[in-house]
Amino acid sequence: MIIKGIKFVILISMTIILTALQSHWGQPALSLPPPSDIPEEVLRTQIITAARSPIDGKPMNAAEYAELQAQLQVSPPRKLNTRIREQVFLLRVRKALQQLFPFLNF
Repeated sequence: MIIKGIKFVILISMTIILTALQSHWGQPALSLPPPSDIPEEVLRTQIITAARSPIDGKPMNAAEYAELQAQLQVSPPRKLNTRIREQVFLLRVRKALQQLFPFLNF
């Protein structure tokens, strides 16, 4: 009985020692970013001079991007066909009625 107790204490102490050694074996802190990563504070201060077109994704310079944004703000919104607009309205009404009366089959 005493021998089993001694073996158990030795097993627990070796497990604790091996766990402590393994957790500190030459590993840097895992919570730190890699050294090649640029800090967010530095990235916020950089001026962005290249952009992508929101229409087709092609690369643009800053002047072209500003011109495109101005054109997009000036252009009028597209008008839907009245029949399509009416169908969308009726679908929204149908959806609202189904939420109020789920037991009715429309």
